[in-house]
Amino acid sequence: MKSNENSIKRMSAFAVKLMKNKQNKKAEANQDKSTSTYVSHDVLDNTQHNLSLLSTMSTASALNSSKVYKKKMKSDMKKIAKKQGPLGRASCLPDHALNSPMVNTIQTLKKAKKGKTKILPDIQEDNRTKTPALSFGSDINLLKEIADELNAKKFKAQKRNTRKSPLTGSLDVPAKKRKVSNDDKSEDGDRDDAEDERDNERPYMYDSRHEATKIFRCLIHPVKPAKFFSNLWEKKPMLVKRHQANYNEGWFSTDELDKILRKENVKFGVNLDVTTYRDGKRETHNPAGRAYAPVVWDFYQTGCSIRLLNPQTYSRNVWKFLSELQEYFGSSVGANIYLTPPGSQGFAPHYDDIEAFVVQLEGKKHWRLYAPRSDAETLPRYSSGNFSPNEIGEPILDMVLEAGDMLYFPRGTIHQADTPEDTHSLHITVSTYQKNTWGDLMEKLLPRTIQMAIEEDMEFRQALPRDYLQYMGIANQDVESPERTAFLRKVEQLMMKLVSHAPLDAACDQMGKDLIHDSLPPLLSQEEKDCSIHGAGEMWNKKRQTISHSVEFEPDTQVKLVRKGVIRLVTEDDKVHVYHSLENARIYHGEDMQYIEITADAAPAVEYLIHAYPEYTKVDDLPLDKMTQRMEIAVILYDKGLLITSQPLEPIDGSSSEGEEG
Repeated sequence: MKSNENSIKRMSAFAVKLMKNKQNKKAEANQDKSTSTYVSHDVLDNTQHNLSLLSTMSTASALNSSKVYKKKMKSDMKKIAKKQGPLGRASCLPDHALNSPMVNTIQTLKKAKKGKTKILPDIQEDNRTKTPALSFGSDINLLKEIADELNAKKFKAQKRNTRKSPLTGSLDVPAKKRKVSNDDKSEDGDRDDAEDERDNERPYMYDSRHEATKIFRCLIHPVKPAKFFSNLWEKKPMLVKRHQANYNEGWFSTDELDKILRKENVKFGVNLDVTTYRDGKRETHNPAGRAYAPVVWDFYQTGCSIRLLNPQTYSRNVWKFLSELQEYFGSSVGANIYLTPPGSQGFAPHYDDIEAFVVQLEGKKHWRLYAPRSDAETLPRYSSGNFSPNEIGEPILDMVLEAGDMLYFPRGTIHQADTPEDTHSLHITVSTYQKNTWGDLMEKLLPRTIQMAIEEDMEFRQALPRDYLQYMGIANQDVESPERTAFLRKVEQLMMKLVSHAPLDAACDQMGKDLIHDSLPPLLSQEEKDCSIHGAGEMWNKKRQTISHSVEFEPDTQVKLVRKGVIRLVTEDDKVHVYHSLENARIYHGEDMQYIEITADAAPAVEYLIHAYPEYTKVDDLPLDKMTQRMEIAVILYDKGLLITSQPLEPIDGSSSEGEEG
């Protein structure tokens, strides 16, 4: 058995080398034909992810020489399949898309066998080298079997040691509480597959930052986040072709839209738009009032596109994804849903003021992207109006998105999209980084900086020269004089001094305060509710006609923030405010900004909880002088729903929910 495997590896290595040489020649020939305009783009094909694991057995001759191994593998696989059952689909919801990328490869190999997809991508991206992909022929069946065996064994091992996540009920996570140390985290917050493997052997502790990273990795899979942010973010578009129609399942569906229209009070012009773009003319067809399902579908049947403006208000899955991603980006994350009937277009060419991730959910859509027309329109702060075809030039990217694919493009990228004649399209555009730039920070920083400089530095309060208007101003800008030169030098000197007066942390806190107001509230699991004010504590006991389930904090009660990004500690006008997003509406700015005012003496305890996350902390360990102070701040935060306990608090009256009514 061992000699057969060694033979496979030796023969495979030689065959792979020959295949790579052949592919290199093809790639060189194709490069001569390729062109790019202003912005290059990456076409990343999911078929390449983890093919290196299979490369040692990638030649037909080597595989055919191992009949014994092949026979044994089939026997083992039948046993595993009988015992474990099917692995199920690979989608963006479960961890299969993150921890079992082999599933994605298997799906592509299946389609390749039927001749429905192309194995070779236009460009294969790798962190170290750029090489053509391997092409599989008669060995594809056994490759699939090998991949199935590897995946089944991994799934079997994970199944023994995992349970459902308390957040979604769908993510596989280790069953015990896990403490995450700083050593577990890379500098950019990203984690590789090896780190996820090690997590399976550690006790579990929910960390919203880690969960957000997993969702983002799933969103751009198989591209690594570090590579994405260094090479693509704010620079150029990225297309991910997966050839796996169900990969994005779990975000949203047309069926869910129909249910929302029938159950929710969706308003035309507020929550939903009906649009067309025909013969170069963009029109909105919104009637007044509620968007009843039959009316919306009637518009759809006449060729109108449907845009749902705030799907997170109605869809639990969209709410969950966006509320997690906002912690990953440190910026507000929103979304629109676009449903387009066959052979139509709903919007004119334009650019937006957000970083866009287009997630194709159903059907197909033909996209064309265009470079910004000038530096002034690159990374713009505001979205554009509608452009006519003769204003935008030739596309830099022209392609069709299919279900399972993803397209990213930076703000300022002009775009338009239409559907083929034979299919509809449903996609969600996830958007972020609206007004979250250095310029926006400076707008917060500079007014206060000037105010503080005037208050603290006498030089800023000295009088201007009596005759400065004689040599300054537009009429004098081309006239050189000693007085003008001295004036300009003085202004430059004062500008340099402003840096020393800049309250940078306070300005960043103001940006953080705005983010708290812009953010979605966190989606809490039932387990989290049971350990917080949302599901524990006093309640009316119908049977006893009295209040029961009273709970109290003890010095050794362990607590932590419900999410890392749920609060912002801000000092304003000699007051200390704890801004939080817990009571925000699921529609943008649907509620006023929420905050708690605390004493300056209590602020260190809040800081301690912020830095301790995701670890639990005993109330007695909060850095305040008196136990009464520690208990008081813990109760204040708990009563606002901002803290959860490590275990549900036991009722002090000995009552139990079992067998009780009310």
